[in-house]
Amino acid sequence: MSACDAPVLIEGETGTGKELAARAIHYQSARQNGPFIPVNCGAIPDSLIESELFGHRKGAFTDAKENQPGLVTLAEGGSLFLDEVDALSTKGQVTLLRFLQDQEFRPLGARQVEHGNVRILAASNASLPLLAERGAFRSDLLYRLRILCLELAPLRERRGDLEPLSAWFLDACHQRFGLGVKSLHPDSLAWMNQYHWPGNIRELENLLYREYLLSEGPVMRVEAPKGMRLAAPDPVDAPSDDLSFHRAKARAVEAFERNYLTRLLDLAGGNVSLAARLAGKERRSLGKLLKKHGLGRAPRPKAFSRDGLISA
Repeated sequence: MSACDAPVLIEGETGTGKELAARAIHYQSARQNGPFIPVNCGAIPDSLIESELFGHRKGAFTDAKENQPGLVTLAEGGSLFLDEVDALSTKGQVTLLRFLQDQEFRPLGARQVEHGNVRILAASNASLPLLAERGAFRSDLLYRLRILCLELAPLRERRGDLEPLSAWFLDACHQRFGLGVKSLHPDSLAWMNQYHWPGNIRELENLLYREYLLSEGPVMRVEAPKGMRLAAPDPVDAPSDDLSFHRAKARAVEAFERNYLTRLLDLAGGNVSLAARLAGKERRSLGKLLKKHGLGRAPRPKAFSRDGLISA
């Protein structure tokens, strides 16, 4: 998606990181040195849509006391990110469609048509094809926006992502607030891996920031919310009917340990000392666990960089 210049539609639930994905596409594209201009379509009044997008000239209307560039002009040579594009009114959809057809526009009060050199990245937490079927979104605009499509899965469906994301957010807290390196207690990770996460990654981030600031020790015990909704259990991980309770428990603990240690090493880049600090364990104790599962013999690249993007 970064290699070409076509419009991209990013779909996903609230809090799945659609703007972060849009920024990643922009900063890995040929337009990376140009501006990235985000705009919330739901916050633009219907009467101002043309002025906001294309700007206006002095005297175009009563309060137009000077020339004002629009978002398209501000994003010249870069990318214009239209968040909540499904919130555009019928008038707004027509206005955007007209620009997408040939990238030409005329500021309010201007006589000359201007050309915009921008890439359109759009995001929606609603299904645009479904809205188009219901007549709530223009099909022709959908086809213009959906040349390339990226669908972000909710956190509850991204198995194995919660541990590295949590560790990255906690490290970001340490860098920002300076209250020491902290990690999550395995009991907290257990319920968090089963939680439905209606707010997705944004909910996880806010929870960890709050708990980091309120907790006193290096290992954080986060209480499960009352009446929390659990994600559906994975049938692959369910114990077989022929297993005794103790054997089923042993297998579950072994699977948890191996998965946790693997993710921990990924975050620590294979550094056992750093992994021990992140886990809140003594290095020798962690070393025994790694040896038990045959891990820690080769360095591993970090899963996340400082800017929050997944590293190669």
